[in-house]
Amino acid sequence: MKRESKSAVAAWILGFILVTLLGGIVYIFTSNSFEREVPEIAFPKEIEWNLKEPLKIQVADESGIRFVEVSLFDGEKSVVLESKEITAMQQIVDLNVTFPKAGLNPTQKVFELSIKVVDKSKWNFFAGNSAYAKTVIKVDTKRPEVTIVNNSYKITKGGVATVVFRAYDEAMKSLYIETNFGKKFYPTPFYKEGYYISFVAWPTTVENFSASIVATDRAGNISRSHIAYFLQDKKYKTSTIALSDRFLEGKITDLISEMAPAQSSLLALEKFKYVNEEMRKGNEEAILKVTSNIPTDLIKGFYLKPFYPLRNGQVVASFGDHRFYEYNKQPVSQSFHLGLDFASNAQASMQTSNDGVVVFARENGIYGNNIIISHGLGVYSLYGHCSSYMIKEGDVVKAGESIAKTGVTGLALGDHLHFGMYVQGVDVRPEEWMDEVWLKESIFSIIDAAKKMIDR
Repeated sequence: MKRESKSAVAAWILGFILVTLLGGIVYIFTSNSFEREVPEIAFPKEIEWNLKEPLKIQVADESGIRFVEVSLFDGEKSVVLESKEITAMQQIVDLNVTFPKAGLNPTQKVFELSIKVVDKSKWNFFAGNSAYAKTVIKVDTKRPEVTIVNNSYKITKGGVATVVFRAYDEAMKSLYIETNFGKKFYPTPFYKEGYYISFVAWPTTVENFSASIVATDRAGNISRSHIAYFLQDKKYKTSTIALSDRFLEGKITDLISEMAPAQSSLLALEKFKYVNEEMRKGNEEAILKVTSNIPTDLIKGFYLKPFYPLRNGQVVASFGDHRFYEYNKQPVSQSFHLGLDFASNAQASMQTSNDGVVVFARENGIYGNNIIISHGLGVYSLYGHCSSYMIKEGDVVKAGESIAKTGVTGLALGDHLHFGMYVQGVDVRPEEWMDEVWLKESIFSIIDAAKKMIDR
């Protein structure tokens, strides 16, 4: 009996040990603490570096990063750029490594960068998982070449100017025109390889204007070239408009019912504020999206006739008008008028003065039935409050072709055409694009002279 008792105890102990071992094995292979994935290193196979800006490297691991080391090898000797133990829990570590002040030759054109990362996993007998990576560093300290070939003499507040320039770098990363108000204008390849053209616009709401060509290469080298324009200020009209009950209960209520029925419970003035501010904002964002597209194929030239969208049309509202709305002499809201209003006969036929592609032909809130046509180089013409369309999106239209009829759709009290011009998403003075002299002096002569300079 004693032998049987001892055998049972031994069997029980052995079974317990086996279960414990099995449980331990299962725990090791299923626990996050023993995960077996090696750390990730965001590391391209080849990097261009100017040796001035920090080199950015990111490593990541679900169990956290324990150790990371980065070194640079010049073919003869290696220097550690960064080495650190990480005690805190960090699943992502961003490194900004800099070129050493001593130990390596800064005139060397090619280096090898190595990185070692160890995670916090308890795998490999608590040593963790390791990852290694190497990449070739190509040193590039030369800035892109930027040379202005020709540009318009002046730019008027609310208006447009032209610039033609050369930009070159074997590793060009980005090229744009930077303005003082945050807007970037993007150029189009022009005439011959390495040359570019762009229009720039000065919004009516910005008090001053400056623009510079900015070229950046993949190594982080940057060139800036200021475009010298003579700035011509212009004052735009300011209007105070008294809101009537008839207008609020008529046009505004109808617009809300048709386009924003969820706002029907608002009071009359609240409805107007919604239409003039929220609805207007959404409508203008739709216009901005469509008119911001820029052609990227090389062009040999650019020409437009003056725009005359409505025959015998009389201007009934000016561009850039800053409108303040009052009710019982109390301020309610404000807006800017972003085009010219033309009126003639009811449902008068309107034409496009230049060839183009219809990129927008649909209802657009306060603009009513709205047409936008692209004419190339980021130039767009806009037609609002149409009663009917004669074209559709995607159509190619020819100069002189009838595209729509005037109407009272959207926020229009009387039958008229709202005509606007846009350059890379910025509303600009339609008057300039209707002026044959301005077109010649500010665009065509600049392009012709630039071609002659390029051909020299």
